[in-house]
Amino acid sequence: MKKLFIAAFMFVSTFTSNVLADGHAIKMGVILGFTGPIESLTPAMAASAELAFKEASDSGALLGGKTISVERADSTCVDSAAATSAAEGLVSGGVVAIMGADCSGVTGAIASNVAVPKGVVMISPSATSPGLSTLDDNGYFFRTAPSDARGGQILADITKDRGVKSVAITYTNNDYGKGLADVYEAAVKAHGIKVTTVAAHEDGKADYAAEVATLASAGGDAVAVIGYLDQGGKGIIQGSLDSGAFDTFILSDGMIGDSLTDSFGKALNKSFGSIPGSTGKGAGVFSKVAKAAGIDSSGPYTGESYDAAALITLAMQAGGKADRAAVQKNVMSVANAPGTKIYPGQLKKALDLLAKGKAVNYEGATGVEFTEVGEAFGSFLEKEIKGGKFKTKKQR
Repeated sequence: MKKLFIAAFMFVSTFTSNVLADGHAIKMGVILGFTGPIESLTPAMAASAELAFKEASDSGALLGGKTISVERADSTCVDSAAATSAAEGLVSGGVVAIMGADCSGVTGAIASNVAVPKGVVMISPSATSPGLSTLDDNGYFFRTAPSDARGGQILADITKDRGVKSVAITYTNNDYGKGLADVYEAAVKAHGIKVTTVAAHEDGKADYAAEVATLASAGGDAVAVIGYLDQGGKGIIQGSLDSGAFDTFILSDGMIGDSLTDSFGKALNKSFGSIPGSTGKGAGVFSKVAKAAGIDSSGPYTGESYDAAALITLAMQAGGKADRAAVQKNVMSVANAPGTKIYPGQLKKALDLLAKGKAVNYEGATGVEFTEVGEAFGSFLEKEIKGGKFKTKKQR
């Protein structure tokens, strides 16, 4: 009951920035999996996006002094019907654009069934399925996270560099898991690494002994867990440690977060993985800006969330009006060169420049640069677990 109340509260609204007395605040949607298999990650992602919206509101420079009100909705990460319904609520409520969604399956469902037909831009900070690159979106879907087509290759490169000779692969049985597993399997084989088995797992089970037994019978130096840290992926690790089947885990981006190390600690000290991210100028600036606002930016996709929201506000300013078509028309131009480079905490500067008809090149927290289909080229962080905590080894 408590979870239902919290989810309902989040759906209605959780943040308003200086809403005008005359009710003319610009409505924006934030849809993320506040419940479900990545629920430990989404609070910081939402807070990061809302920080950018608040920064634009407080600047006094947005469309002559307009402000933004934010409405949250729960994607669940895994239930496409529920996510679509939640998005329909946002759109019918008049949001100009949507920051989100998060997981690839629900993101594709919302885009295809709600956002694109209704002409609403959505910018996902974390949907990484390669299939989204060819989504028939009419120019309304963007993502600040890079595709798993590259992410799987990076994870395979790290696997090779770590000296792994053979690997078993398990993946969550959805668009994200299957897409990333396919890329990763092909890439590790190209590196001469033996793949002992590839097996899907379902989320939501109480016990994963059977799945672990299948992986153990195939063997391998390590098991690649492509899944979610608050769901089946965690269950696979628990079962592997309990049975002694594996003690080295190769972790996809959906498996990287403090809730995993809080559960297993130093038992994961041989494990590693990768997530989209950067160690560049923008990342350092964002860390300071987020910290000042009381946000822990160390988790996955916080910078990408801030950047997604920032791009929406800048595109709206470039178009000169708070409407959906203005956002769609101008996202690419504010994301890429030419123009003055803009970093976190500099949205007022960007808004002022755009108001004068000058160009901006939003670098943001993650070094934003969009491909022709509106997704980030992106960079990745190699993560390892030392002393029971995730540490960044280097940028890839």
